[in-house]
Amino acid sequence: VQLQASGGGLVQAGGSLRLSCVGSGSAFSPTTMAWYRQRPGEQRELVATIGRSGRTNYADSVKGRFTISRDSAKRTVYLQMCSLKPEDTAVYYCNTAIDPRVARVHDIREDDYWGQGTLVTVSS
Repeated sequence: VQLQASGGGLVQAGGSLRLSCVGSGSAFSPTTMAWYRQRPGEQRELVATIGRSGRTNYADSVKGRFTISRDSAKRTVYLQMCSLKPEDTAVYYCNTAIDPRVARVHDIREDDYWGQGTLVTVSS
């Protein structure tokens, strides 16, 4: 299971960016997918999650500004970020768990798969 994140960059406050994360590998059968971020000097924090059914959850700090979505056919999870603030500056990581039945077949773990991170910088 591999994840490849992209879409980060430099944007002015109030602007928008869309992050993408593509999954690959024969065992890639995502259940809950998520975006996390890590600000400089801080611990990684959960930003948003989306389940197989499309049910979403957001950190309070991004509610109403960020939207997580997924396209199963494209094996991709997205994070649309609007009204960006300087405090949104961070490295953003995608994360997934996989179907436990698939994990057993492949003899691999069910969760804790991470992309490489993509840097988002919001200037004031």
